[in-house]
Amino acid sequence: MKEYNVEFFENDSGQYPAEAYINSLDAKLSAKVYRTLVMLEDNGSELRESYSKHLDDGIFEVRVRVATNSARVLYFFHIGKRVILTHGFTKKTQKTPPSEIERAKKYRRDFLEREARKDEDS
Repeated sequence: MKEYNVEFFENDSGQYPAEAYINSLDAKLSAKVYRTLVMLEDNGSELRESYSKHLDDGIFEVRVRVATNSARVLYFFHIGKRVILTHGFTKKTQKTPPSEIERAKKYRRDFLEREARKDEDS
């Protein structure tokens, strides 16, 4: 049963970086990412390793592997059981690159600023 609402972050240009990344993957890897996102919708913050991992300051990653390919999609939680997927990348090293975590934090700041403006306007 769906407990959380998984959403794609929209950047200032109207693009959805996480969705574009997932759709750029080969069919098997993309399908496995979408299956893992369904698990995230069902389990939210209860989804644990090996499917999900907390990285830093409220930024998490969905972890998917098919053969030697490792895909990561970063996300954060928001009020109202919302999960916001920021972007994805193909993991090539043991550790998640700090630049990817920083990008997720920047997208979160952008998202929160827009949400605050929406609240002011309503």
